[in-house]
Amino acid sequence: MTGLRAFDVPTDAAGLRLDVFLTAQLGDVSRSRVQLLIDQGGVRVDGQPAKQRLKLRGGEHIQVAGDPHPAPLKAVPEDIPLHVVYEDADLAVIDKPAGMMVHAGSGQSDDARSRGTLVNALLYRFQQLSSTGGELRPGIVHRLDKNTSGLIVVAKNDHAHAALGALFSGRKILKTYIALLHGSVERAKGTIRAAVARDPVRRTRMTTHDSGRSAVSHYEVVERLTTPFGKFTLVRVRIETGRTHQIRVHMASIGHPVVGDTLYGGAGQLTRQAKSESKKETERIRLNRNFLHAARLEFTHPLSGKPLLLEAPLPDEFAALLARLRAPANAA
Repeated sequence: MTGLRAFDVPTDAAGLRLDVFLTAQLGDVSRSRVQLLIDQGGVRVDGQPAKQRLKLRGGEHIQVAGDPHPAPLKAVPEDIPLHVVYEDADLAVIDKPAGMMVHAGSGQSDDARSRGTLVNALLYRFQQLSSTGGELRPGIVHRLDKNTSGLIVVAKNDHAHAALGALFSGRKILKTYIALLHGSVERAKGTIRAAVARDPVRRTRMTTHDSGRSAVSHYEVVERLTTPFGKFTLVRVRIETGRTHQIRVHMASIGHPVVGDTLYGGAGQLTRQAKSESKKETERIRLNRNFLHAARLEFTHPLSGKPLLLEAPLPDEFAALLARLRAPANAA
């Protein structure tokens, strides 16, 4: 959105707020960005500065000039508990809980969405982190999805950041995940080689497509469960590459999405039918995360040369779901 744009308010838009009307007219700009532009004086109604909440009457002439300019964000320390699995002078490995974002997005405003992240907690715990990722992503060498739990490596200085980055790009860090999948995976083990690209229609999703970046996932069945809630397969997945949503996309591509992963076809809740046909009651298990866990990292410390093998047990909510599905009352 650049330059000067003008709109005449139709009579059927009477009663709409200015920010709501402009968001609909501009189409490719979020409402928060429109509000920011209004606050910065980039919108005039009948030649006068206006406020977001202005109620339109119909017939007004609106001029929109330029682009909104968000104030640069800088992550701030927050006292949030962290489970540190390993730490030395150069790096640390954290067992991240599901539900915690790794860092705020560059397009997010300084509100609740840019608080409570792993970066906020890291700054409080370690004070000093690498600056390579910028002020929003200090220390961050790689990422985990918000609703994925498990091990993530962070760099305390730029030298360590560069060395770790070389390990990741050289595929010299072995990453193993545990995932609970819908359905019964037929093969005991297999490899998925499918390039991953941004979904051209739903931009929050990724998809398998030849035009994407190469991605390789190796899976092995750990356990198959047949329960009144459905069939499930617990698998161990080792990834050679680290594409966005890679495991989630790959598992969905073979017809077995990760349990809880509604973005890629997983269920948001599990439903058990009543045992008696005369009773219409159902038992439901509500799911508030993707049941995907980064369980193991294996690599050679890039500065000390020390071999590291780090593991994180399944988090309580993951273990509890498995226990519930394995309960004798649920046996097939």
